Amino acid sequence: MLVDRLWPRGMSKVRADLDLWAKEIAPSAELRKWFGHDPEKYLEFKNKYLDEINNNPYTKEFLKSVKEALQTQDVLILYSAKDEEHNDAVVLMEYLNSNI
Repeated sequence: MLVDRLWPRGMSKVRADLDLWAKEIAPSAELRKWFGHDPEKYLEFKNKYLDEINNNPYTKEFLKSVKEALQTQDVLILYSAKDEEHNDAVVLMEYLNSNI
């Protein structure tokens, strides 16, 4: 499951062979641009992104999809950020771990 709003450069959608591209749950374009992958902004980014997730009409459907998938398979969260500690997928994983 890819959780980025933008498709990663250089990766064809056919070659990726993903079950789900959950771009609707990704941070808004405005938040993503503001954050700019700056580790010093990460805590504020995390709080703002969690607010977006909690107010996102897609969140309920997304949680349901993840719960259903977990009944029969592992769910792998994919992202394209280079920083493995300060990105939206880390925030989303924490959210999922708290809400599933």
